[in-house]
Amino acid sequence: MFERWAPIGIFFILVSGFGIVSLILSYAFGVKKPDPRKLAPYECGMNPIGTARERFSVKFYLVAMLFLLFDIEAVFLFPWAVVYRDLKLFGFFEMLLFILAMLAGYIYVWKKGALEWER
Repeated sequence: MFERWAPIGIFFILVSGFGIVSLILSYAFGVKKPDPRKLAPYECGMNPIGTARERFSVKFYLVAMLFLLFDIEAVFLFPWAVVYRDLKLFGFFEMLLFILAMLAGYIYVWKKGALEWER
């Protein structure tokens, strides 16, 4: 039984060793006192404008949720495409119904203006 678990044990030892060695080397050779610019909230070279505590618009989250919803549709299309020939005409009409339901949702969201950034 040990022969079956040996590669996993060796991999775990190597990964743990790499993590520990990386931490030790960064502590040993790293800069002890970082530059104040390095400790600034943004490292892009621009001074921060405003506070980091600003609220995001609900629109941002709505678009993100809609993206996930329609992205999941693509996830359902891949397995269907793989077994399309086995499903024959029944599978075609079932997927057509699914796509029409998603299309109806997309049209509803579009008509409601949920995809517009600014109104």
